[in-house]
Amino acid sequence: MSKYRHSLPQLGDALFLTDGGLETTLVFHEGFDLPHFAAFDLLRRLDGIEALEAYYRRYSQIARDGNVGFILETATWRASSDWGSKLGYSADELARTNRRAVTHLADLRREFEGYGQPVVLSGCVGPRGDGYVAGKAMTAAQAEAYHTPQIAAFAETDVDMISAITMTNAAEAIGITCAAQAVGMPVAISFTLETDGRLPTGQTLKDAIALVDMATGKGPAYYMINCAHPSHFERVLAAGEPWLSRLRGVRANASRCSHEELDAAETLDDGNPDELARDYVELRRRNPYFTVLGGCCGTDHRHVEQICRACATARIAA
Repeated sequence: MSKYRHSLPQLGDALFLTDGGLETTLVFHEGFDLPHFAAFDLLRRLDGIEALEAYYRRYSQIARDGNVGFILETATWRASSDWGSKLGYSADELARTNRRAVTHLADLRREFEGYGQPVVLSGCVGPRGDGYVAGKAMTAAQAEAYHTPQIAAFAETDVDMISAITMTNAAEAIGITCAAQAVGMPVAISFTLETDGRLPTGQTLKDAIALVDMATGKGPAYYMINCAHPSHFERVLAAGEPWLSRLRGVRANASRCSHEELDAAETLDDGNPDELARDYVELRRRNPYFTVLGGCCGTDHRHVEQICRACATARIAA
């Protein structure tokens, strides 16, 4: 059963880690072929299950060693109907796969939660379209209808929350929030930003958050930023305005490249873990509400481990 669905511990002051760039790690470091960047497809292969377990176990150990909380995100960023159909999944098969993704992580939580810090299970939802491009946006009602099957499948499991990762527009974020509200699930909305600090639609992060909050009665438990380098959005945090308290997490890229450059790249730009960790310390100085820290494209356990060390030390020094 879920443990924190009605009281998410990361809404306090304590530090929480999550994982890094799952798909880039599997492709560039583990040698897996992931059609459509769909990590969930590995759940029907024994070697894939073993690789996912090893991946999550490594990050869980980093959190345990650092004595911080951890958020286990399912490998289901692409496990919605449009992407599932490209890989030959029926609706029923896709629902079972989403539930199976939770089962594996629930077993891991039972192993690691005894170290004294909370381990939160999160059902990961991705955009209907490309995570780098706004594309043709749905209406909020269309987005709610599209994402409801995946979110409803998660609601039947032990997950504590929904995380909508790499959102490119406010309408889809509204639809996902409404779908989560309908089944009583807390949801975090993570927007991706371009090098100018705006959403791929051109909307400012401030306006996107305001629009989602207004349409859903401040439905999201909190917001995050992912799939952008800190240099792309540090200016967004500089104003110190009240709305920034709605931002509780960041999963940055290691690379300073734009989405267009990353999409065209044939090799992995994994940046510098120490430099990225220093960037995170500065991000938390600018926005002390950041409690959920992880990585996105190009990051792996090295980056998250350095982020944990640097931010934990900075927190103690403060």
